[in-house]
Amino acid sequence: MSELTLDFPLILLVLVFVSGMLWLLDALFLAPGRKRIISELQGQYPRWQSEGTPDAGAYQAKVAEKAREPTAVEYAKSFFPVLFIVFVLRSFIVEPFQIPSSSMVPTLLVGDYILVNKFTYGIRLPVVRTKVIDINEPQRGDVMVFFPPHMNDTYFIKRVIGLPGDTVSYRNKQVYVNGEKLSRVPADDPGLDPRYRIEEELIGDSQHLMQVDKLRPSAEFSEVVKPGHYFMMGDNRDNSSDSRVWGQVPEEDIVGKAFAIWMHWDSFLSLPGFDRVGKIQ
Repeated sequence: MSELTLDFPLILLVLVFVSGMLWLLDALFLAPGRKRIISELQGQYPRWQSEGTPDAGAYQAKVAEKAREPTAVEYAKSFFPVLFIVFVLRSFIVEPFQIPSSSMVPTLLVGDYILVNKFTYGIRLPVVRTKVIDINEPQRGDVMVFFPPHMNDTYFIKRVIGLPGDTVSYRNKQVYVNGEKLSRVPADDPGLDPRYRIEEELIGDSQHLMQVDKLRPSAEFSEVVKPGHYFMMGDNRDNSSDSRVWGQVPEEDIVGKAFAIWMHWDSFLSLPGFDRVGKIQ
């Protein structure tokens, strides 16, 4: 999906852990000491008054100085709740992504910002990717985000074409699953570039747009999907690096199901648009 090697979930986990530990350590060890000093100062205040030493303003300043939290603790207490909420949302509920390549054209365009459901295929522990709760399994036609076998620290997005045990074939630019050709009809909008043929393809309960390049030859193949694996293909069939190139995706490398476009933004020099907002087919 992108070629980012920055492990954002791991960085976010570290930030949550560090800020939470600072807050906890302060609450257990530092804050009681500050409260004790303040109590002692308050006990000394009547004596200071009788001796004619520091006035009320000086006393209040001294108390405030002793009561002040360390700067690191102040930041930790401010950022921990926000970081924790973001961590939970991104890890278990929904995560945003941006489309950087044309492999899913015409379904998804470069610059689309999408939302990915993180729990529909089961609850997984962040960073280690271990599934702890089973919910649903991927279905043919789902648009899925995952880590591919050849770049296992990088997010990719493709469409699920083959389930475990399926035989997936590609002949004359037609996809066959278990010997049955996927139904295709011309799209209502043929597009502006005559080089590409845009069609509506039906796979399972999913009817979606796809395109083929008329000028590129058909790279034919036939492959059986291994147990616990999924065969992924881009909707831009002749311009997509997918399972035909780098192999099948194991179940443990699934991230989630892409379900909506929420914004389109070509570049920082342009204005974001919302005309493509809607469900991903």
